[in-house]
Amino acid sequence: MLYLEILAVIFGLAYLFFLIREQIICWAFGIVGSLFSVILFYKTALYSEAILYLYYVVIGCYGFYHWNAPKTKNQSLPVTDFHNLSYVYQIVITEILAIILGFVFSKYTDAAMPYLDAQTTLFSFLASFLEARKKLSAWKFWIVINAVTIVLYLQKELNYYTVLTFVYLVFSFVGYYKWKKKMSQQTILV
Repeated sequence: MLYLEILAVIFGLAYLFFLIREQIICWAFGIVGSLFSVILFYKTALYSEAILYLYYVVIGCYGFYHWNAPKTKNQSLPVTDFHNLSYVYQIVITEILAIILGFVFSKYTDAAMPYLDAQTTLFSFLASFLEARKKLSAWKFWIVINAVTIVLYLQKELNYYTVLTFVYLVFSFVGYYKWKKKMSQQTILV
């Protein structure tokens, strides 16, 4: 499993590198790394994480399509964001779903830390979707998610994933500031 974890980490870092630079190749690295991760998390009984990484495969395909489809010649998808009330709705709905998922996994599986795993998973669903839509708020969610996920991975002794997630945390700030700068140059708020 160590080799699987290392490969997933390498592909995850490549994904992040290209994502911050808004290069469409990021989605290919994300899809492959996510496939490795599905297997790893299933074997470590972090079932919500396994589901999350399966979702990353799907959202990777969506992200590739979305970043490629709606643009005119030589124009990329713009970085945009939401009004503040949208954050409240997103957080409340995601938290309710996380509690339900945590309950299901605590009641019907041998899941390790089912509620924390469910929260990081469902908020990651949200952040990934927002990322594919190039919403600045995705980075805000990632900052919190990555900080919490470090605790989850430390508990399961997934040391390489802990390091990867720490790198994700640091680069979530970088991605936020880079996308925020680009968005301010575009002045689009949806």
